[in-house]
Parts: sequence; C-alpha cells; structure tokens
Amino acid sequence: MNSNDMRERTKAFALRVIRLASELPNDRVSDILGRQVLKSGTSVGANYREALRGSSRRHFTTLSEIALREADESSYWLELLSESGVIKPNRLTDLLRESGELTAILAATVRTAKRRKE
Repeated sequence: MNSNDMRERTKAFALRVIRLASELPNDRVSDILGRQVLKSGTSVGANYREALRGSSRRHFTTLSEIALREADESSYWLELLSESGVIKPNRLTDLLRESGELTAILAATVRTAKRRKE
C-alpha cells in the first residue's frame, strides 16, 4: 500500500468514527466512550500525515509509532462500545476490522522504518 492509499484509508476511518460518535446515545457512558474513540480514531490519520512530512527517518518512525498506538487505542474503545452494549456488536464489526488492519499496517511500517534506520 502506498502512502496516498494509506492517507485516504486513515481519513475514511476517521470519518467513520466521527459518524459513529455522532450517533451514540446521549448519556454519560456514551459521551465518555464516544469522546475517547473520537480522539483516537481521528488521530491515526493526523499522525500518519505528519509522519509523512517528518524531517528525518527518526521523526517519521516516532510519529508512525504514535499513529500505531492511536489505531490500537481506537480498537480498545470500539471493543468497549461493543462489549458494554452501548452499540450492537454487529454494527462495529467492520470498523473493528479496519482498526485492526490499520494497526497491522502501521506496525509493519514501524518495523520497516526501524530496520532501515539501523
């Protein structure tokens, strides 16, 4: 996957997370979980884009690691939304799959960047 494809994919993920957060019930639990998934889900693409503009290989690697952590954190919040019953699990299947795939892609990106740095 090239960087433009990944930029679009992380942006599409963020937009899906935004739509999900806007559809959550209006209660305390949904508000807290929704804010968390909104922050992490939109941060993946922002950090990935910043990594692409990194001033060095080390900067690229560091920002890619942040994007990786945010993708994994998004999975956590999506799991909590699902397992707590706030959202029906079948509504989150595709979004959870995408967060897992983004996590895997970013983990591979970080591994490759670290090998090239050495």
